[in-house]
Amino acid sequence: MNQSHASDSREPHRAPPLTGMRILAVEQYGAGPFGTSYLADLGAEVIKIENPAERGDVGRYVGPYFFGPDDSHFFQTFNRNKRSLTLDLKQPEGMRVFQRLVAGADAVLDNLRGDLPARLGITYDALKEFNPRIVCAHLSAYGREGSRATWPGYDYLMQAEAGHMTLTGEPDGPPTRYGLSIVDLMTGLVAAFGLLAAVCSARTTGVGSDVDTSLFDVAIHNLNYPGTWYLNAGVTTDRVGCSGHPSLVPSQLYRTADGWIFVMCNKEKFWPLLCNALGREDWATDARFRTFKDRLAHRDLLTSLLDSAFMALPTDKWIDKLSGIVPVAPVLDIGAALTSPFVEERGGIQAFDRSDGLAARLLTNPIRFPGTKLPTRAAPALGADNLQLLREAGFSTEEIQTLRDKRVIAGVATDVGG
Repeated sequence: MNQSHASDSREPHRAPPLTGMRILAVEQYGAGPFGTSYLADLGAEVIKIENPAERGDVGRYVGPYFFGPDDSHFFQTFNRNKRSLTLDLKQPEGMRVFQRLVAGADAVLDNLRGDLPARLGITYDALKEFNPRIVCAHLSAYGREGSRATWPGYDYLMQAEAGHMTLTGEPDGPPTRYGLSIVDLMTGLVAAFGLLAAVCSARTTGVGSDVDTSLFDVAIHNLNYPGTWYLNAGVTTDRVGCSGHPSLVPSQLYRTADGWIFVMCNKEKFWPLLCNALGREDWATDARFRTFKDRLAHRDLLTSLLDSAFMALPTDKWIDKLSGIVPVAPVLDIGAALTSPFVEERGGIQAFDRSDGLAARLLTNPIRFPGTKLPTRAAPALGADNLQLLREAGFSTEEIQTLRDKRVIAGVATDVGG
């Protein structure tokens, strides 16, 4: 079902929860835009500040798939429901425009190199005179302070240095990255979460602040319980075959007659249920397999036995037999995942309206608000909102023309006539 049909259609739709919040996003590529895409999806007015000297966000040009010139699928993924303002913040005139916008904004978010926010003048100390309630959220590679503040950095580097690659893949294989840029995506969410927390504080106290996160800090924090194991027990967690859990068995991939199935008996109650479904009730009481501790000690033997048992039927038969009883899932490629009937049932894909009358099919925001219809506008063209935003900020036709002549602004919507 479509997200908008998640509640009784006769009920009036409520406004999205972040309606009325204005965020200036000095962002590009993935992590920052992903975080602000959540805010935009939930109704915030996210004004994407794009440098005209650099032809805007580099994400517009990340291929290989495009809706049109300078309009990549990659860019649409991260920038739906936003507005675009081209503005050269390195020019004094551009910074003055930005400062005027700050006066009416709740927050600024950037995902620049650690040393650049202070150099550009987009920190709280630099902007509080224009708006003492402004929140300045900073997402960098390694933080704004310390020995790496000037270093560029990307997701895969964090996976490597934070130990993630030694936890991913098969034990006899090379260090392996995730199939998705999870550090980017999670850091974007952390930045958005921090921004919202700081805005709540500013609305209560009348005083804004800086709030910081970094790819590196999030990658380290995501070590989670293996990190706690090392810090308190000195244990370095190793990779387990077939994507297995480090301590819970069975919780891994198993072969079927035609592919793979992932089984997760992560509570003791599921083990006898699985044994019954396999017709091997005796395994539930076998001293080698009775508890998590027993099964961990005999993981290799149990893996061999379960592989043999699951090889008796194809994956779909096991899914039919076990679903809702034991936690299981088929292993699907992206195409099969996105065409799953359950994805359709959940309204997991939506059409986002483009200015050319066509639509971009994108993934639905996973946060659902019953009775609320979230916006579905495709990502804007470069500078699409220049005139409207500048006029809203009080700039005259002559002033806008001057900004255009000095190339402080540029893009598809810079005609000041009319």
